[in-house]
Amino acid sequence: MAVKKRLTSQTKKSSSDVDVDDPRFKYSKKQGSSYEYVAERWLMRPFPDSRGKYKLWLFLVTTIAFVARFYLIWYPKEVVFDEVHFGKFASYYLERTFFFDVHPPFAKMMIAFIGWLAGYDGSYKFDEIGESYVSHPAPYLAYRSFNAVLGTLTVPVMFNTMKELNFRAITCAFAALLVAIDNAHVVETRLILLDAILIFSVALTFYCYVRFYKSQLREPFSWSWYMWLHATGLSLSFVISTKYVGVMTYAAIGSAVVLNIWQLMDIRAGLSLRKLISHVVKRLNGLVFAPFVVYLFWFWVHFAILSKSGPGDDFMSAEFQETLGDSPLAKDSKQVNFNDIITINHKDTNVFLHSHLAHYPQRYEDGRISSQGQQVTGYSAEDPNNEWEIIPTVDFPSPKGNPVHLNEPFRLRHVLTNTYLLTHDVASPLYPTNEEVTTVSEEGLNDDNYKQTIFTFQSLKKDSKAVVKTKGVFFRLFHVDTAVALWTHNDEFLPEWGFQQQEVNGNKKIVDSANNWVVDSIVNLDEDRKGFSPREVKSLPFFTKWTELQRLMFEHNNKLSSEHPFASQPYSWPGSLNGVSFWTDDSEKKQIYFIGNIIAWWLQVVSLALYFGIMLADVLTRKRSYFALGKIAREKIYGPLLFFAVAWAWHYLPFYLMARQKFLHHYLPAHLIACLFTAGLWELVFSECKSLDPETDEEEAEAQFEMNPEIKYKALCAFFGVMTIAMFSFFIYFAPFTYGNVGLTPDEVQNRKWLNMELNFAK
Repeated sequence: MAVKKRLTSQTKKSSSDVDVDDPRFKYSKKQGSSYEYVAERWLMRPFPDSRGKYKLWLFLVTTIAFVARFYLIWYPKEVVFDEVHFGKFASYYLERTFFFDVHPPFAKMMIAFIGWLAGYDGSYKFDEIGESYVSHPAPYLAYRSFNAVLGTLTVPVMFNTMKELNFRAITCAFAALLVAIDNAHVVETRLILLDAILIFSVALTFYCYVRFYKSQLREPFSWSWYMWLHATGLSLSFVISTKYVGVMTYAAIGSAVVLNIWQLMDIRAGLSLRKLISHVVKRLNGLVFAPFVVYLFWFWVHFAILSKSGPGDDFMSAEFQETLGDSPLAKDSKQVNFNDIITINHKDTNVFLHSHLAHYPQRYEDGRISSQGQQVTGYSAEDPNNEWEIIPTVDFPSPKGNPVHLNEPFRLRHVLTNTYLLTHDVASPLYPTNEEVTTVSEEGLNDDNYKQTIFTFQSLKKDSKAVVKTKGVFFRLFHVDTAVALWTHNDEFLPEWGFQQQEVNGNKKIVDSANNWVVDSIVNLDEDRKGFSPREVKSLPFFTKWTELQRLMFEHNNKLSSEHPFASQPYSWPGSLNGVSFWTDDSEKKQIYFIGNIIAWWLQVVSLALYFGIMLADVLTRKRSYFALGKIAREKIYGPLLFFAVAWAWHYLPFYLMARQKFLHHYLPAHLIACLFTAGLWELVFSECKSLDPETDEEEAEAQFEMNPEIKYKALCAFFGVMTIAMFSFFIYFAPFTYGNVGLTPDEVQNRKWLNMELNFAK
């Protein structure tokens, strides 16, 4: 009986925390249904700790994060790791010269903006890792400080995210501390890199979405609801405008939004069809359309700033290059005419279309027979054998001096051997599925093989009839008769009989980007055509430029698949099994090595495994009518903890599908989310979740089921305290690799090796 009285009193106390007549539950009361608009009543209760306690813990963890990131931030006074890229890009922005990068422009422009505020002109290009900032003055300290500020601000954003989810102050502090003293986060957010902006934007996205979700519980379509909805969308746009892994953050938030809409579709929610559609449309507006406009805006600024020709010109089309001031294309590009003698360059391998008097052998090593025709190869050096004359065809005669247009038929005469380029249905030397490319003499031509000498400069854009120009107009060298495109490759070279040159063959995969060529030069230019006449800078519609750049960014990002000594596979990331060398000083045996706080990272691994074990146990025991967890405990498991677990999976698992280079720093957004998850899980683990007594009557069972589980606060604090001491100890022990300011002996380096870590100066 005493137990029943205690349950009743606690139930009354907990039910008084929420007014069941509150407007936020108006949908749940329609038609007398017990269905709740949103089940998380605990989420709307007052914060479990006092305002002062939250402020104290927030101040402590933020101070720790600030000190960890700004400690010796001026050291080393040298270019470290990818500062060589992002410092260089900032300089290009400041000089307004066009460059190409696989990442969107937002974060790079923010770094450049700091340089502009510092009055820097961008003269230094951060050419090599290890170059001194003393001898090459640049505002590296301002750049690093900007990132360190964002790295510091990530910590209070995480703290407040947990607070808004009604976790205790100690839990919020522990979640934030997991990032505040993480060696990997500290290294990454105190250098001139993009990840500080990326991680801060990810953290801000989750905070804003939690605030939006709670605003929905209070009053949908209120001013606060709209504000947090669009704040979430803006944060999402910052993420994806920094790196394209932001699509994973979109997927994580999108999953939660889709589930929420699914709940609202339930008839018991009491929403009319019109109101439901309004929910969907407003979310699409705030989370998709508006962020996409912001995303496009950064590219518009990008194009507006980078108005001069620069190192990125060669990646872009001739039409794009002609929109840049001082473009070499405007100076050096010449119109190609019939009867011009030209050299043709392959875009990917940078070799010239070449021929010489040597012939293919009669029989290859695998027994196949060749045509024994004159060899056509790819050759890297300038040579008279690279020269070809453009001859009009009989069916499409064109006077000498007429311009050559894309998709217009012609023949190519090899000048030194006076033979014509030809492709036919004979297997090439190295690719039996592709056609052999050879030449034929004037005497060898007849009605049957004449058509085998007809080619076109096929446009990369559908049905383009543009005039062909040197340097900038790329095309496919298309064979009309057999519908193949000429291709060369440098993965395998011809044997001795081919002088170790590149094979050229007819590729049946016409639209392959590896088939692209360009007219490099015109050999027989007269004096009038050699002269330079300034050309007007042209303009292109924004979406034309954006579409071209976007396509090239994706293409080149997917090509980042070459091996790297510090690349790693995703299975090694959660345990931080290996890291990346950022910087070394050989004279003093110092180094900066990117590695996570092993104690904290493995705590996350254990926490994730424990969580999925709890979920499995809960599902199985409930099948046997054994209710080990109360309703509020289950709402936390299947509410915020599941939200974080799914978000972690979205930010981690897709990397298994990527063929490009992968590094440990790609895991940092997932690690950030795992920190929030880990702290929240252990608060639940130390909660009093008693199973129901089978003899408890129905009213008391319902009361107990609704109770907010009591937390074993002292045990929770003790656990967090022990883990904090362990994490601080590891952070300090590995600080020489985090800051690079202390040289270690080989024995000291060896003592710090962890599994696959490849540390310098270990011998």
